[in-house]
Amino acid sequence: MSIQIGDKCPSFTLLNQHNEEINIDEYIGKKNLVIYFYPKDDTPGCTKEACSFRDQFEVFHSLDTEVIGISSDSPVKHKEFAERHRLNFMLLSDQHKEVRKAFGVPNNLFGLLPGRVTYIIDRDGIVRGFYNSQTDPLGHISKALDTLKSL
Repeated sequence: MSIQIGDKCPSFTLLNQHNEEINIDEYIGKKNLVIYFYPKDDTPGCTKEACSFRDQFEVFHSLDTEVIGISSDSPVKHKEFAERHRLNFMLLSDQHKEVRKAFGVPNNLFGLLPGRVTYIIDRDGIVRGFYNSQTDPLGHISKALDTLKSL
């Protein structure tokens, strides 16, 4: 079952691109969160999506929001991806796909490709919106911003 609007953000701890443990509970109560799940570093759609989040960083910052990308790539691959594209937000490594399962992120393309879903979570840890589209990576940024502006 996937996370829906009104649900609480699941608790989790994952390694970021600097191999540091990040516990999401440490962000709840402090900032809004945009947590986006994506299939794989350095693929065309995922690169376009990540660079768009990067380019809108100041807008997210002005809305008191932390952007976090999650895929099953390793911290080392995340670091290379972040450095190559000058990403200014965290990438978390969900190598065992446990957090993806906790959120209920579906697979696409006959179950072969991990899904692309963005969750917008308020300061209290409540999901206020989500966007599920494998083929519209830029739509994730606009949907997240629209939802945040309505909070």
